[in-house]
Amino acid sequence: MEKALERSEKDNVQYGVAVNCGLGFPVQNDAQVDSFLQAMKPYPQIYKGMQAEGREWVDMFSREAIDKFDYVFTDAMTFTDEKGRRNRIWIEEETWIDDEQDFMDYLVQTTVNIIKNEPIDIYVNPTFLPEQMADRYDKFWTKDRMERVIDAAIASNVAIEINNRFKIPSQDFICLAKEKGAKFTVGTNNAGIDYPGPDYAVEMIKACGLDENDFFVPGQ
Repeated sequence: MEKALERSEKDNVQYGVAVNCGLGFPVQNDAQVDSFLQAMKPYPQIYKGMQAEGREWVDMFSREAIDKFDYVFTDAMTFTDEKGRRNRIWIEEETWIDDEQDFMDYLVQTTVNIIKNEPIDIYVNPTFLPEQMADRYDKFWTKDRMERVIDAAIASNVAIEINNRFKIPSQDFICLAKEKGAKFTVGTNNAGIDYPGPDYAVEMIKACGLDENDFFVPGQ
């Protein structure tokens, strides 16, 4: 935490630190939520985030426990498909793609459902694609698909992360979301001190003309 504070001051970026909450992750019940938040009390200058994992998390924690965090976020990287197969799309061996376009349609609909129905503040790792599809990002993330996700986020008052690690979403997505009135955050999905910095976010802020009014702030 001390190193995180040093880096936060160096980068002039207020940090949030999140704990993984969900099936098979370090925090799986309300009592463990309280333990994490108690451990974070010496660091009031850092936001406390809930990284909600999988789709089961909504049934594992009370709303009271969820509301104790400064913000809650999740992604669409874990889901069960129409055939009952659990996908974790950052792992090739756990990603089931029978037809790429059908897979993409299902991923978009899953994303929309998550944004609309799960009690989150931020949708992270946005527009992430499995490795076997990622090199054709623009083919799969058509304007129609982008708009479906953006419109869902705006309707549900959910911010969209600009992710520095994966350099997503694309500039086209961010500019379109800005035009429609979406809110943004900056994140990295890093699990250690090897933080690459906010270079991609800075590039997108300049390219899409974002200002402070375009960003989500916890508690506001």
